[in-house]
Amino acid sequence: MFSGKGGVGKTTISCSFARYWARKFPQEKILLISTDPAHSLGDVLQSEVKDIALPITDLPNLSVQALDAQKLLLEFKAKYSYFLEMLVERGSLADGGDLAPVWDLNWPGLNELMGLLEIERLLSEKKVDRVVIDMAPSGHTLSLLGLKDFLDVILNSLELFQEKHRVITTTFSGSYTADEVDNFLVEMKTELAEGRRLLQDEKFTGCLVVGISEPMCFLETERFLNSLETLEVPYAGLFINRILLNSELEPDRYAEQQNLLKKYLELSPNHPVFILPQQRVEPLGEVALDSLASQIKQIASVELAPPPLIQWPAKVLPSFHDFLNEGCQLIIVGGKGGVGKTTVGAAIAWACSQQHPDKNIRVISIDPAHSLGDAFGTNLGHEPISLASNLSGQEIDAHQVLEKFRVDYLWELADMISGEGSQTDTTINVAYVPEAWRQIMSQALPGIDEMLALITVMDLLDSKQQDLIILDTAPTGHLLQFLEMPSALGDWLSWIFKLWIKYQDILGRVDFIGRLRHLRQQVVQAQKKLKNPQHTQFIGVIQSEFAIISEHIRLTESLKNMGVNQRYVVQNRYSREVQIDGSLFPEQTMIRLPSLPRSVEPIARIQGAANLLFEVEELTKNKR
Repeated sequence: MFSGKGGVGKTTISCSFARYWARKFPQEKILLISTDPAHSLGDVLQSEVKDIALPITDLPNLSVQALDAQKLLLEFKAKYSYFLEMLVERGSLADGGDLAPVWDLNWPGLNELMGLLEIERLLSEKKVDRVVIDMAPSGHTLSLLGLKDFLDVILNSLELFQEKHRVITTTFSGSYTADEVDNFLVEMKTELAEGRRLLQDEKFTGCLVVGISEPMCFLETERFLNSLETLEVPYAGLFINRILLNSELEPDRYAEQQNLLKKYLELSPNHPVFILPQQRVEPLGEVALDSLASQIKQIASVELAPPPLIQWPAKVLPSFHDFLNEGCQLIIVGGKGGVGKTTVGAAIAWACSQQHPDKNIRVISIDPAHSLGDAFGTNLGHEPISLASNLSGQEIDAHQVLEKFRVDYLWELADMISGEGSQTDTTINVAYVPEAWRQIMSQALPGIDEMLALITVMDLLDSKQQDLIILDTAPTGHLLQFLEMPSALGDWLSWIFKLWIKYQDILGRVDFIGRLRHLRQQVVQAQKKLKNPQHTQFIGVIQSEFAIISEHIRLTESLKNMGVNQRYVVQNRYSREVQIDGSLFPEQTMIRLPSLPRSVEPIARIQGAANLLFEVEELTKNKR
């Protein structure tokens, strides 16, 4: 498995490594597969990649596949829906058929759940000899790997539903004979247990973490390795990509690189650290990928270099307009992983706070792999922290958001669905069913936290606590899921309402349904505001790489179809030698941010970026 911070070259190295394995083991079947909903396998391999495993032309023992979560869900439904609906019927007042609409809901976290099940299936069935997995960026990789605990809880809850059925059957007939649902539960437990065993077997599985020699990447990698240890997922080594070999080309970057390489070696004392040199041109296609594999080198020590003089680049016009004067209240910054979203978002927040010292500005990270605090050189958490007199920062803690949601809604929802207090045989009911539903509600698919964070953001704006909020988001694939979440939650609530209407004479809980209706109204309003260009603007961030540009063209089309306004695209690390053709984004204004000096404090980089993105006069006139 290859994972790490977004934009560090995971897909490129995954493809190169898979081709290396296919050549080294010509008699073995190798599968390269991506779990990233916004994968770039086709862009890197320069060939079409589908949702079925297809062999590579020049290496027939290597097949490539991109997971299609919706297709996997349909297969899962066809195989298991009968048993799951029967279990829900045995564990609630509802009929099994009432569960049918749930399959059609656009659940957040679906990609991760189906991805984990497919990975475990591939490992267990051993239809191929070796599997190379191109994972999503680190935050969502951890969400995927953590789902093995989620599945254990769900299975345990379903077991409680079945236990209720066993007790009732034994009570009325005097005995119980295992049925097809019992066999289903045994089969599922066996399959998941074997998948988990292989996933945690260091002789069978290894997570190779890809990074680059930049401070924010190092800090995220450090957190990621700690999380892998907690999840008991074997860590196998580090790949540090885009290494400068010549100190004279970019002395500032080279000095920072050497210092961070030393830190990477200290971070991974018992596992290998490999480096890959910066390529003159982007490695795309079979020849370039095979050449890249031959350049991988393991290192054991590093020679430090002194930092050079700091030189700031010149501003490149055009600049951003004044967002607050235009009435904008929410700015969403997004794009492919590693393009500089966090830096751009932080710079916009800083600039707006300087332009309008009388306004309250907040910058919020909803990326599961937070790096907003790293960008400012400070520790941020769930509660907002002051970054300037009128600027605050916040990194949404998914666990806290979810716990509040459970207390406000889910515990009571669990009791309602279980029928607690409405059945005559309370001994059987209390012993099994409410506990089972509470176990289910205690879990949450990845992505629900981001959906709830959006409602929190809208509340902050509606209550006038903040005049402008800048959102630092997850990479593209999960960003699109986030933007679609108001529809997903709205559909989920509609299903709950239909269930309640059908059984309201038994369920009661009119006050609770009233609170859920208010939540749905909030969701509907959030969706409207996301699509209102006077209220919300999306700012895309790109760099001059084929895979990045290709992905952002697809993202731009998706945003347009969703009705989300994208007025600007920022080309980060701009130089005259690597200009992006503006005609690729004809409806957007291209803002160009040159490469920033390395050997400066984080806050100085943010302030410098702000001055480069906005007119300097605008940032200083209010200070005079």
